[in-house]
Amino acid sequence: MLASRALLAKQVAAVLTRQPACLAHQGDWGNWGNTNVAVVFSGCGWWDGTDVHEAAYTMYHLSRNGARFQMFAPNQQQMHVMDHMRMQPMSGENRNMMMEAARFTHGNGKMQMHDLSKLDVNSFDAIIFPGGYGITKNLSTFSNDGKDCKINNDVERVLKEFHRSRKPIGLSCMAPLLACRVLPSLEVTMGHERDESSRWGRWPQTSMVQAVKNMGARHNIREPYEAYVDEKNKVISTPTFMWETDYHYHYIFDGIGNMVKHVLRMCAK
Repeated sequence: MLASRALLAKQVAAVLTRQPACLAHQGDWGNWGNTNVAVVFSGCGWWDGTDVHEAAYTMYHLSRNGARFQMFAPNQQQMHVMDHMRMQPMSGENRNMMMEAARFTHGNGKMQMHDLSKLDVNSFDAIIFPGGYGITKNLSTFSNDGKDCKINNDVERVLKEFHRSRKPIGLSCMAPLLACRVLPSLEVTMGHERDESSRWGRWPQTSMVQAVKNMGARHNIREPYEAYVDEKNKVISTPTFMWETDYHYHYIFDGIGNMVKHVLRMCAK
């Protein structure tokens, strides 16, 4: 018995000495870190900036799939500041998009929030815009002007530069309206085209779908956990919180995961 235990202990020790100090995940192998993605924020909070879930899911999936990323936001004031409890604007409040978006950061150097005006397309392989009402209030004037909205100058610049350079553009939730306003003949998804209630949610933002169609884009119906790929223009979109749900957030997580995987796939082309 003692001899058997000694032999087993010796075999276990031999196995453990061959293991790394921590277990590596699938995304940690191969060409990890060879792809560099710019992620653009519009503040912090879904009512007046970038949705916190979409931001976190985007960064998670980029990390899981072996990509590096840097975070950017315009160094400009928000349209207004929302009380997320009462869902109404706060009087006397005035906040900076870049300072608010810095709440998403965790570290120094490259992991700080960077000024969008300094984003150089030559330093990145792709760009992603998470959703949130900051898309319609801060990165554009859509909330006031609809389909005739103006796009933030730096947002328009980087979208055109990435498109011209044939580098992938990832868009979630409301973000397709930015690209559809400044780039011609895109194919995107923002979910369903009618306010259809399903078992777990509904689609209340269908007016935005009609707006991107009026901008000249072709809209494709997709579920919140799916992504649509415009192979010609290298634009990948997913509906995410265009679908209103109380607690089925895993569908949003999966939709952003599909979008990120297609963005990274196109980076390899």
